[in-house]
Amino acid sequence: MSQNHHEEELIEELVGGEYEREPVPTSKLKSWKSFLGMYAGEHAAGTEFMIGPLFLTAGVSAFDLIVGLLIGNLLAVLSWRFLTAKIAVENRLTLYYQFEKICGKKLVIGYNLANGILFCFLAGAMITVSATAVGIPFDMEMPKLTDTTPNGATWVIIVVLIGAVISLIASKGYDTVSKAANWMSPIIVLAFLACGIVALNQLGVKSFTDFWNIWGEGSEPFPGQLKYTFWHVVIWSWFANAAMHVGMSDLSVFRFAKTANAGWTTTAGMYVGHYMAWIAAALLYAVYLKSPEAQAFLSNGEAPPVAPGPLANNAIGIFGIIAVVLAGWTTANPTIYRAGLAFQAIMPKLSTFWVTIIAGTVATIAGLFPAFAMKLLGFVALYGFILAPFGAVIVFEHFFHKQAGIVKNYAEVANIKFNKSVFLAWAISFGLFYFISIQFDVFLSFVTLPAWLLCGALFLVFSKSFQKKTAN
Repeated sequence: MSQNHHEEELIEELVGGEYEREPVPTSKLKSWKSFLGMYAGEHAAGTEFMIGPLFLTAGVSAFDLIVGLLIGNLLAVLSWRFLTAKIAVENRLTLYYQFEKICGKKLVIGYNLANGILFCFLAGAMITVSATAVGIPFDMEMPKLTDTTPNGATWVIIVVLIGAVISLIASKGYDTVSKAANWMSPIIVLAFLACGIVALNQLGVKSFTDFWNIWGEGSEPFPGQLKYTFWHVVIWSWFANAAMHVGMSDLSVFRFAKTANAGWTTTAGMYVGHYMAWIAAALLYAVYLKSPEAQAFLSNGEAPPVAPGPLANNAIGIFGIIAVVLAGWTTANPTIYRAGLAFQAIMPKLSTFWVTIIAGTVATIAGLFPAFAMKLLGFVALYGFILAPFGAVIVFEHFFHKQAGIVKNYAEVANIKFNKSVFLAWAISFGLFYFISIQFDVFLSFVTLPAWLLCGALFLVFSKSFQKKTAN
């Protein structure tokens, strides 16, 4: 047995086989098929059952939805392939360890805390989605679009049970998360397809013109919802996963890839999940909107509820209920796993198992509050806007450190705990564009790219200045 093999085994023992603070060894690299299953599963999942209908509550037109999603999802795939996957296979480090080298330990603690908590809220929204399906046999009252707090004891019990199961699966590590996704994703994809076909039938669609006319020219948004145009759909769908691609969170996943071409597997997630599944889920809601119950809500000036469980049940019965439960799982699983990695960077002495259980507990508590799921479009935009600019620091350093004349992984090299260049670059870009968004009522996803570019550029400028001072 070679010395190298011994070292790999030792590293595996030290970090529980997840390589949180080491480059992933060659023997542990995974083929593109692992990623295909994971991305198809993660993105044809619980969020899709919420997002499709929420587009309708925003009054989108047929062109805006169908063409806007086509373009936005392509931009997302390109971001994954040419930024995230490229950097991941060159460094083979988790996002958190990569950040530590650039930012210093103290600054990373703040980032990891924000990242972990936001991941938990997202996973919580998925637990909410699964709960709308599990609650059907118990005749549970479904949360409304305007609900923020739990609406009864049944809801609380169901959410807690689902959260416990999801947390245990996630705590078993990447391999288990990947296997669970591979096993469940074909079932979920099939369910979305079936839901879409049945809904088309229920809507009496006989031709493409009929299909187009479901959304037609769009409508006024529902009470309390924002009106979405073509550009809202394009930019929102590009940055729906901003934290994962331009925000570099998926470095933690793609560090296991053999080549950067594994980045193309995100196409399965975007076009099966964020295209077919969003449209299928929107069709389910279009069917529900024609029902007397939904019409009663609208005539009272209220938005009809978006409850994925009953929507899928209405289309394909028990298979729909099972699909919604599994869909919530496949999104919450990797999300809680990622949140666990974020918390582990703060508490390195805790095992992967325990940090994941902590993340799962936070997610379950968040899942009790339907507001995270019902306001998912806004929450996802905010989440991307907060975290994406941090990714710009890694991207700009990776590609431009030589041209800018700055030292790579400066915090590690200079042994500093808090890299002011990173903090100031993020704080200025975040503060400026968040102010613009609030003050001038600009849709948050519209300012995510400018904030990202500004943060990256400021990081290079500040690094050049601070590193020069330190050298003198």
